[in-house]
Amino acid sequence: MRNLLFIVLCTSSLLCRAEGLPDLGDVSQATVSPQQERQIGEQSMFEIRAARSYLDDAEISDYLNQIGYRLASNSSEPGLGFEFFAINDNAINAFSLPGGFIGVNTGLFLITQSESEFASVLAHEISHATQHHVIRMIAGQKIDTLTSMVAIAVAILAARNNPEASQAAIVGAQAGSIQRQLNFSRTYEQEADRIGLDLLQKSGFDTHAMPAFLERLQKATRLLEGNTPSYLRTHPVTSERVADIANRVQQIPYRQVADSLSFHLVRARLQAMQKSPQEAVAFFTDAMGAQKYGNQTAQRYGLALALLRSKQTSRAAQEFAPLQDLAAQNPMIATLAGQIMRTDKNDKGIIEFYRTATQNFPQHRALAYDYVELLLQARQHEDALKLLNEQVISHPSDPRLYELQARTYSALGKRQEEHHTLAYTYALRGNLYGAIEQLELAKQSGSDYYQLSIIESELKQFREIAAAHSKKR
Repeated sequence: MRNLLFIVLCTSSLLCRAEGLPDLGDVSQATVSPQQERQIGEQSMFEIRAARSYLDDAEISDYLNQIGYRLASNSSEPGLGFEFFAINDNAINAFSLPGGFIGVNTGLFLITQSESEFASVLAHEISHATQHHVIRMIAGQKIDTLTSMVAIAVAILAARNNPEASQAAIVGAQAGSIQRQLNFSRTYEQEADRIGLDLLQKSGFDTHAMPAFLERLQKATRLLEGNTPSYLRTHPVTSERVADIANRVQQIPYRQVADSLSFHLVRARLQAMQKSPQEAVAFFTDAMGAQKYGNQTAQRYGLALALLRSKQTSRAAQEFAPLQDLAAQNPMIATLAGQIMRTDKNDKGIIEFYRTATQNFPQHRALAYDYVELLLQARQHEDALKLLNEQVISHPSDPRLYELQARTYSALGKRQEEHHTLAYTYALRGNLYGAIEQLELAKQSGSDYYQLSIIESELKQFREIAAAHSKKR
């Protein structure tokens, strides 16, 4: 576990030197190694994970990574260690950070009209990552790389409908230079288009979706003067570029590709989350009544979800009933089925339902969260711990899993382990001082020499990271 967390939190050159890794220094003076590029990306991610706009929703994240890995597996660097994450922002944007970190605004989920359109944007961003465009753009500038990359992350998160907004967020941090770095050159954009189109085709998506999406964005921009989508500002689109993509697509045989059900469910989930429960109920009720647009299964899912959140549990169960047979086929529907079942305190088959569902969908974290909660209520602590240990191996940067581990250890009376895992929860949520405090408590709560040596080592690392962050503030 220590090694997994170190990968997530190795963010200061001082810490990396302590572990025998090279100091980043000034990359304008040397070629950036893959290891150094990953460190820069981790530094940016540390800031992003602690930001309010970071969308900590396991179902949306799991879907995003499923599509992302499908594309990345066909890239030139499938082992880059890609991580795809969502930003809760309706601005239309997506971005690539060094080291394989790909961010997607929720606005992009909602504006794309097909899964292939959505995948085309991810393919483009993956290509920026595999071609190392961000690093190539800053390698010739004599700047402090880590500080600048953190500023880039902040600028991306703050970017809205005009360049001044993102620059205002980074005053005093080389705003003009950072803004220029946000904007990829025409050459890099064309390279990402060409490689991304190849990824799209190899991964079984509709290649015609790429030019279709860009053309629609261009038309929207012309109708909304002065309100250019963030994606077009950070990824300049020219008529020549669109024409080049369209010409390449014409050489590829047309293949109709159906959207997955999960694509529509994720969109419905976002719509339900972004509205008040009452507004969401009205929205989905109207959509289902019209029966003229959208995916009816996803709309029913959204309505049941909105009803559950508005505490109308009986009606939620009634509206969900037609989807019940799909629970064995789709993890998001299975998760909602379980959540509705949990509102019925007399449902004796719920433990068996979750046991089967987590076996059917072992990588779906939302199911694992809910199953662990049930196991803890039933005092089946060892079963809960076994499931959590398996999930942590697959998702080492998920703070919720460590939080559930800590609760399980607390129930078992294992205080040292409880504080140790709570330290990881705090660290992954950007609270380094809380993590240090928990490690101090862990050190005081046990006498096992091996565990104490690990805790001492982590304390040293966390203090060095905290000191490095304090210097930058």
